[in-house]
Amino acid sequence: MAPSPDRLFLSRPQRDSRNLAIVNEVDHDSDRSSEAISVLIASGANLARAGLRALLDAEAEVAVAGSAATEAEAVDLAGEIRPDVLLIDVTQPSQDATSIDGVQVTRRIVADPDTSAVHVLILGASEQDEEIFSSLRAGASGFLSRDIEPAELVQGVRAVAAGQAALSSSGVRRVINELASQPDPRLPSPEQLEELTAREREVVVLVAAGLSNDEIAEHLVVANSTAKTHVSRAMGKLSAHDRAQLVTLAYETGLVLAGRPAARRFGIATASFAAA
Repeated sequence: MAPSPDRLFLSRPQRDSRNLAIVNEVDHDSDRSSEAISVLIASGANLARAGLRALLDAEAEVAVAGSAATEAEAVDLAGEIRPDVLLIDVTQPSQDATSIDGVQVTRRIVADPDTSAVHVLILGASEQDEEIFSSLRAGASGFLSRDIEPAELVQGVRAVAAGQAALSSSGVRRVINELASQPDPRLPSPEQLEELTAREREVVVLVAAGLSNDEIAEHLVVANSTAKTHVSRAMGKLSAHDRAQLVTLAYETGLVLAGRPAARRFGIATASFAAA
């Protein structure tokens, strides 16, 4: 089933559907492809962990590598397992559940060289501005509401595992508005954009427009490896952990302006980050 129109995934996820099989525990001996996306689930609620595990483990291209009930377990297991994606369910504390601080866990994951390559996707109880904003600043590759459809969550996992960003379009609009009105002085200033070459600036704008490396290569008429190199160098110069942070920095530094679709500057027919 195709994603609903109010969701924006910066990737080209496969659109297939499967019947979900409810299981009690992960079968670590199951026959999975070596190319499967490994996912570590972190949630303070037992039922949430079981539900997410059943949902993701039913996908042939996804392998649930483990689950954590606390922040400490999430960080320790991430270092031990080195999953492709750490999915953090930010549940509200209750009698049978403890809340996991997704921002704090993300910061620890990103700061540790052993786990800095792990992509973090946060599943929040709501899409409050500060929740989304803080998660992205901490280094998360995506933030989705817990009320999304199961297929959308799977697509979000695929997106962040591929180095893309996963956000709802409403979340993107609010983040952009916040970035435009309250820039963070700790992030790169417009002057720091001077470190980028003209081509690297152009590539950053294309990334902000939601283009993949292959699409950037096609647009610039260069080799795919060249486009990937430009993106990597831009991320390095701006100290961006992943493409999600690179997009955030594009707006923070004024390279791309809120309300002025990045894609429109280059005549690209694609989804825009800016509010309609």
